[in-house]
Amino acid sequence: MFAVDHAATALLVKGRYPSVPLAPVLISVQAMELAWVGLNYLGIERTTTNATVRSVADIHLAYMPYSHSVATAVGAAVLAWLIIEKGFGRAALGRAVGLGIVSHLILDLATHGRDIVLWPGWSTPKLGLGLYEAAPFVAFIIEFLYGIFCWYIYRGGPGLLALICIGNLANLSFLSPAVPGPEEYIAGRPMLLVTVIFVQIVGVLARRKAGPAATWRAEPVGS
Repeated sequence: MFAVDHAATALLVKGRYPSVPLAPVLISVQAMELAWVGLNYLGIERTTTNATVRSVADIHLAYMPYSHSVATAVGAAVLAWLIIEKGFGRAALGRAVGLGIVSHLILDLATHGRDIVLWPGWSTPKLGLGLYEAAPFVAFIIEFLYGIFCWYIYRGGPGLLALICIGNLANLSFLSPAVPGPEEYIAGRPMLLVTVIFVQIVGVLARRKAGPAATWRAEPVGS
């Protein structure tokens, strides 16, 4: 799942733990992706592309056993929870951050190809429903609707809805071979994709920091 809808998950977590600041939850839902970006830049994990890239189906997350394994996600979530709740006495924050971390894995399993392993060092089985490979436009529709669903449950403002919609539409060409876009320039340049994803994550986090409170606020139930 792309950055904007991972970020939308933070709205669900925030709704469950309203006393928790949104910023650390936004970081937690992107933690696995930030690790993936860093490990790709370091050459530890690897992304490849086909000779021609028309959609995300032509991009392959060839090796990412550390940032995107089931064990890594669950282990990081439990560790964050223990440190924050037991170590610092912030129970709600610890649970929110732990839930945010593991949410990334769950959403990626729903859209990725079979590129998620159970444990670093295990090559099989590889998990993922395969929407990005078999039906990328279906993945686009699901992600778009999911982002709106998160906004609806959170009862966010119109600016937040616009941000979610624009963020999803910006990814349309990556998820539809029929729509041309900048993905063609990624062929043979997989690190460009890594940079694009990193910029998207930073953009979401920066928008939260700079945006007016009315964009993000949840309306009282029944309002």
